[in-house]
Amino acid sequence: MFDSKIRPLIDPVLNAQGAVIARAGISANQVTLLGLALGLLSAVMIACGLFALALLPLLLSRLADGLDGAVARASEPSDFGGYLDITCDFLFYGAVPLAFVLADPVQNGVAGTFLLMTFYVNGTSFLGYAVLAEKHKMKSDARGVKTLYFTGGLLEGAETIGFFVLLCLLPAWFAPMAWVFGALCLVTAGSRVLLALRVFRRD
Repeated sequence: MFDSKIRPLIDPVLNAQGAVIARAGISANQVTLLGLALGLLSAVMIACGLFALALLPLLLSRLADGLDGAVARASEPSDFGGYLDITCDFLFYGAVPLAFVLADPVQNGVAGTFLLMTFYVNGTSFLGYAVLAEKHKMKSDARGVKTLYFTGGLLEGAETIGFFVLLCLLPAWFAPMAWVFGALCLVTAGSRVLLALRVFRRD
């Protein structure tokens, strides 16, 4: 929901830093993998109950996720780079809820399972739309220049990162927040299905 509004504010800064990183000989894929490593480190810390400390690698991982595209644009963008980026993103997004379940399986198990299911559905609606958009040669740079077509929705990257930060600050509230966020993920997925019905139904 907020990604398209945030991008014009952060892209100039990311692009400037991305150009510096590219000149240093660091590739976009290396930045992507660094972001994944930081995200998984955060998940391990969450699973160990180090919720507040996990915020630092979590936020650094998302910074790397923003920088990898900027590095690619300053050097040589590739389809594989976009593929690697979205794959790492989905691994990170799944690892954090799993970490909260591992931290307290009794309290968080059912809510965490529900949340992961809704992430799966939401991710499928996103990727499925991207495949059809590519088939129809649709383009959009509202959320920055991307390898994949990014559709909008109630919950996007900014909202999910904010949600993860809130979980780390208020870990005892994981279960109720997971139920609410998961329900909103289903609303987001449903809105994409309706959008796809409107845009692609003639096929």
